[in-house]
Amino acid sequence: MEERQFTLRQSDLPRQWYNIAADLKEPLPPPLHPGTKQPVGPEDLKPIFPMRLIEQEVSTERWIDIPDEILDILSLWRPTPLYRARRWEKAIGTPAKIYYKYEGTSPVGSHKPNTAVAQAYYNKLEGVKKITTETGAGQWGCALSMACNFFGIECKVYMVRVSFQQKPYRKSLMQAFGATIFPSPSDQTAFGRKMLEQNPDHPGSLGIAISEALEDAVSADDTKYSLGSVLNHVLMHQTVIGLEAKKQMEMAGDYPDVIIGCVGGGSNFAGLAFPFIADKMAGKNLRFVAVEPSACPTITQGKYDYDFGDSAGMTPLLKMHTLGHDFVPPGIHAGGLRYHGMAPLVSHLVESGYIEAATCGQLDVFESAINFTRAEGIIPAPESAHAIRVAHEEALNAKLEGKERVILFNLSGNGYLDLGAYDSYFAGQLQKT
Repeated sequence: MEERQFTLRQSDLPRQWYNIAADLKEPLPPPLHPGTKQPVGPEDLKPIFPMRLIEQEVSTERWIDIPDEILDILSLWRPTPLYRARRWEKAIGTPAKIYYKYEGTSPVGSHKPNTAVAQAYYNKLEGVKKITTETGAGQWGCALSMACNFFGIECKVYMVRVSFQQKPYRKSLMQAFGATIFPSPSDQTAFGRKMLEQNPDHPGSLGIAISEALEDAVSADDTKYSLGSVLNHVLMHQTVIGLEAKKQMEMAGDYPDVIIGCVGGGSNFAGLAFPFIADKMAGKNLRFVAVEPSACPTITQGKYDYDFGDSAGMTPLLKMHTLGHDFVPPGIHAGGLRYHGMAPLVSHLVESGYIEAATCGQLDVFESAINFTRAEGIIPAPESAHAIRVAHEEALNAKLEGKERVILFNLSGNGYLDLGAYDSYFAGQLQKT
C-alpha cells in the first residue's frame, strides 16, 4: 500500500514558536501612532492587549517557549496530519507530488485555535474577564469562543453581517461555547450605528467589525481585544503548522518546491510558510504563493503603505498592502479573506521578494474544491479552496511540462459548516468574482 498519511506523535508537538522577525534582513517598519506618526510603544497598546502579547508582538527573539498550559489544550488535536493527495494526483494525471497539511481536524474545524488558545491564556494571566473580537466567516469567532470557554473568560463576537446571514451554524457553534454574537455593523456601538444609519442593509466588513470590537473593548477596564490574524504574535502562534510540516515532509522523504496558502489577513499562510521561508533565507530554492480572492486583491492590487487596520481608524497605522481601510468587498463566501489589509510581516516578505501572490475568482475556486473533494473526500472551507485552486494549477502545469514537482499547501479548514455556499455553487447562484 502506498503511504498517504504522515502522522507525528504527541511528543513531536512543537515546544516553541518560530519568530521570523529574528531573521529579517531589514527590520519590519514599526506601527505608528495615528496622531503623532511616531512609533507606538507598549503603553499605547496596553488598553487593547495584555502585556505578554505586546512583548511577543515586538520581539525579535527567534524562538519563544510555548507554556505547558497552552500545549495541554493544543494536544487535544495537535499534531495535525500531513497527507499525500495520491488520488487527486491520479485524477489530475500529473507527475507532481501533492501534499497538504490538514488543519480541519481541530475541534472547530480550522487552524484558528492555534492562536486563540494562546491569546486567551495570556489574557487570563492578566485577569481579563471579557474579550471582544471580530470574525468574518466565523472560524476565528468559533476558535476564540472555545478558548475563552476553556479559560473561563466571557467572549463577545462581532460577525460580519453577510457571513452572519450566510453561515448560521457558525453562530450556533459559538453559542455552544457560551459566546455572545452580534451581526456587524450592529446597534451595540457608536460606529456600528453610524454605518447602519448610512445603509440599513450594510453587508459589513472585517474592518468595521474590528472597529466595533475595539470600541467595545476600550470602554471597559476588565475587557481586552483579540485579533485572529494580521499581527506578528498571531502569525507566530500559527508556526506550529509549518514546524510540524517540516518533520512530516522528512518522514515522506520529500521537500517542497512550492508552498501555497490562502491569505486574508495572512495567518494560516504564514503558519505553514514562515518555518520554510527560514530555509529559503538560508539558501534553499523554493517558491511561496499567497492566494487571495479576486474580489479582495489586497496584495496584487493594493498599495504598500501605512493604513489603519480597522474602518473607524482606531488602530495604529500599519505598513502593509492595503485596499484602503474603508474598502467594503463583495459578499463572497470566503468570508475570512474579505479583509482590506495584509499582515505587515507577509507584506514585508512580498516586498523583499520571498513571497509571490495570485488571485482566483469564486467560481474557479469552487470548481477546484469539488475536483479535490471527489478525489480526496474532504470538503474544504471556501477560504482554503483558494490554495487548492493554485495547487491544482501548479499540478496541471507540471503535467504540461512533463516535470515532477513537489507541491505543499495548507488545507486550513474544513467546509462542513459552509455547505450553503456549495448549494449556491451547484445551483449556479454564485457570482464569478
